[in-house]
Amino acid sequence: MKNKALIASVAVIAVILVGFFAYQLGQQSNSADSTADSTTESSTVEMKTVGILQYVSHNALDQIHQGIIEGLAESGYVEGENLTIEFQNGQADQSRLNTMSQQLISEGSDVLVGIATPAAQALANATTEIPIVLGAVTDPVGAGLVADLDAPGGNITGVSDQTPVAAVLQLAQEILPEAATVGILYSSAEDNSQAQVAQAQAAAADLGVETKLFAVNSSNEIAQTVQVMAAQVDYIFIPLDNTIANAMETVVQEADAANTPIFPSVDTMVEQGGIATIGLNQFQIGVETGKMAAQILDGADPATTPVYLFTEGETIINSQQAAKLGITIPADIVSEATDLGGEE
Repeated sequence: MKNKALIASVAVIAVILVGFFAYQLGQQSNSADSTADSTTESSTVEMKTVGILQYVSHNALDQIHQGIIEGLAESGYVEGENLTIEFQNGQADQSRLNTMSQQLISEGSDVLVGIATPAAQALANATTEIPIVLGAVTDPVGAGLVADLDAPGGNITGVSDQTPVAAVLQLAQEILPEAATVGILYSSAEDNSQAQVAQAQAAAADLGVETKLFAVNSSNEIAQTVQVMAAQVDYIFIPLDNTIANAMETVVQEADAANTPIFPSVDTMVEQGGIATIGLNQFQIGVETGKMAAQILDGADPATTPVYLFTEGETIINSQQAAKLGITIPADIVSEATDLGGEE
């Protein structure tokens, strides 16, 4: 009887042990399955790559770059989560822009973004297959990037930063009613400047103001050119021009020495020493560019996606610079403007 009792006890213990080990194996299996499911779920997040090529570093283009990242994020594409951003800056060197365009293509970019006309043109020359989004291109048609603003027709669309040139000159005339001559400072190497120069000439003619053109081939000529023009004109107008924007500190220094006011086309250049403009917010240009890049990532066709145009500009002044040059900005303009200079 004792043997039978012992055998029964051993059998019960064996059953318990088998059940325990079976339970442990089941838990491990469930844990492994859960881990596998989690790994599978995380691996299903599709990463997209956006290649950004910037023409040169200056305040306006740098703000556009930051705006692009924000626009992508607002559209659900967050760097490090489901987005990789490859960034290159050509620093105004065309050969570098061409090389960097090829690099961005080789890195598997799903969408390319060109900040400023020369960068966009370098990308366009490098590929007709990968979608390209224009960031801050003043005249996409004139630059040969799209066939039509409403129906681009190829692998390129984007955002134009076209400034209301006539409105800027009208604003200058309201602030300087006695002005008879405007000097237009621009780079002869930038296609985006040419169209604006023509617009400025036409607008000045309508206002009865004489225009004098001063083109520079490189930034090395800017200081001397401003010295010469400041002695011949009542004020200086600067179109959307990256070469000039990159040397704005020099332009302001030389113009201030001659007490000659500057009316640029960009808000950041007013902040750096211009008097006023009717301009676009550069960061917002970038945000719209980022949103359009996201649309392309989501499947939109650049050939049928219209180029984005801003319908309104903002009056921007620098009251501190105006006071420095002895200029009184009319009260009605001040009341409606954004002042980037503050008070003296």
